[in-house]
Amino acid sequence: MGSLRWDIARRLLPTGRGLDVLEVGCGQGSVGVRLAADHQYLGLELDHSSFETARSRLATLGRGEVRCGSTDLVEPGRQFDLLVSFEVIEHIEDDAWALTSWVRMLRPGGSLVLSTPGYQARYGPMDAAVGHFRRYEPAVLVALMERAGLEAVEVRHYGMPIGYGVEAVRNVVARRRKRSEGEITMEEGTGRSGRFLQPAGRAAGLAIGVATVPFRFVQRAFPERGPTLLARGERPTRDAGLR
Repeated sequence: MGSLRWDIARRLLPTGRGLDVLEVGCGQGSVGVRLAADHQYLGLELDHSSFETARSRLATLGRGEVRCGSTDLVEPGRQFDLLVSFEVIEHIEDDAWALTSWVRMLRPGGSLVLSTPGYQARYGPMDAAVGHFRRYEPAVLVALMERAGLEAVEVRHYGMPIGYGVEAVRNVVARRRKRSEGEITMEEGTGRSGRFLQPAGRAAGLAIGVATVPFRFVQRAFPERGPTLLARGERPTRDAGLR
């Protein structure tokens, strides 16, 4: 699903090179290596195993930085041209507070791009297993981002049609794991979410990327269909409301 997400997400990013970019929840660094190739990149990741993978990938690239922790590790007052956060906001209980704090880290005119599972009616065993507090309706996500101080908010979908099948498989796996492992906490689920059914190695990731190429054209034809949402908003150029 990562390659399908990037196919849409990259179209929402600002143009140009050399931007100051922060990624909150960089996982194993698949997005980070793409962004660091053209921009001044800083990634944050709570899960130590994923952090180590991301750090290794960026070291191979020779660009960018990743830190193990939350936004507390960002220097006070530092601001960015772009903040991205993929499959993170649903893990945060106080999502309104998180979004507002992220917007404060943007320079006026900066952009925030995020993705998140869509539609609460689709909340299932997989969501619970990886520490999701909720899924989002598009209108709810727009309102949340606007209240956080963003404007020109737009929402797109991705994953049509293969995303529905992927979620069905993940729900089956999650049910089986629950029977064998028992209940886990939200924190435990969040910690392993970036590694849940992810490709085992670069070769597997490349193979999946190639296999999903036809589905990229399908999802572009159906921007309002798919189980997952991508959203973009901008901090106003003249912003007196956020400090």
